[in-house]
Amino acid sequence: MRTTTPSFVEAHGQGAARARVLRPSTKVLPEHARGHNRSLVLQTLYRAAHQSRADIARQTGLTRVTLSDLVAELITEHLIVETGQREDARPGKPATLLDLNRTAFHIVGVDLSGEAFRGALLDLDGAILERAEQPRDGDVGADATAKVVALIESLVARATLPILGVGVGSPGIVDLDGTVLSAPNLGWTNEPLRAQLADRFGLAVVVTNDANAAVLAEHSFGAADGDMMLVTVGHGVGSGLLLGGSPLYGSRFAAGEIGHVVVGTDGGAECACGKRGCLETWLATPRLSAALAAAPTAHARDGVLREAGQRLGIALAPIVGALNLAEVVLSGPVELLDGALTDSVAETVRARTMDVFHGGLTLRMTTLGDDIVMRGAAVTVLSGVLGVS
Repeated sequence: MRTTTPSFVEAHGQGAARARVLRPSTKVLPEHARGHNRSLVLQTLYRAAHQSRADIARQTGLTRVTLSDLVAELITEHLIVETGQREDARPGKPATLLDLNRTAFHIVGVDLSGEAFRGALLDLDGAILERAEQPRDGDVGADATAKVVALIESLVARATLPILGVGVGSPGIVDLDGTVLSAPNLGWTNEPLRAQLADRFGLAVVVTNDANAAVLAEHSFGAADGDMMLVTVGHGVGSGLLLGGSPLYGSRFAAGEIGHVVVGTDGGAECACGKRGCLETWLATPRLSAALAAAPTAHARDGVLREAGQRLGIALAPIVGALNLAEVVLSGPVELLDGALTDSVAETVRARTMDVFHGGLTLRMTTLGDDIVMRGAAVTVLSGVLGVS
């Protein structure tokens, strides 16, 4: 079952959906009002269930007539349900409470950033209901694309509710139309992944960079509050940025690509990109694990972790200083990142920024674990189709 009106993605394209503020909170001009106001009502209920029409009108600033019309439309589309009457000591008819219809749809979320492709069926609150995995076996190019299709097919077959859409977090540079401009590890250059998947499945599809998906998961389902940066550490190093309630993509869709920034002026190991001393040579999981395995003592291993943390701190300090971020979140192997490495990052950033402005920076591990990209991919669907997060 599909909504009776086109989704934002279908009506305006993925790029338009991803350019919006994730959580609408005010009215807009009349020519843009209806779609925005639908999202405003849905967002209000998504974050605070069991609200009356009067409650929603007060929170959104919409008139009761406008709100009543929107609610009737959304109930007809099975996006909102009435949940009963409020127990109220005041005289008169008790208010009827509303909620988002949280059992109306499933979402497919896919993570292509690991050695195997991983996917899940999720509910509208981001809970994972079913999991699936597709071994990659080193496949690249069209073979890798075929495995993405097979993974999604297996999840679609398991769905017991209509599918709201498919979200995909991919490594590499992804433009606002969901084309993977460059993902060397997958052998993709200008791969029109969103268009291929939308054509194959007939569903709303959103494709984004894996780190950008991860930052959306932290925003919606984690403990994030305010402007933030999320750094992903795995076979490579990347990051996603959220500023003023909107993800930052950059003029060439490469914002947050910090893995190939050279950190320090003392050289370092040769990187796959051809430079020496890139952040990935210090921090990427295979490199870091190998350095730890070669360290002869616990003290030496601690030194390896602190050195990697220092290099990450060198990369982060100018970003924290330029953007005055409230929070930096790390996502990756807890056994490597948490502890000496994170402490070293914090010390380095503190030493390289002005404490009066940046001393309140929070640096922490994500609480979402290995599912962060899949759940973030689901957020891209929620935002693109319903306008909520």
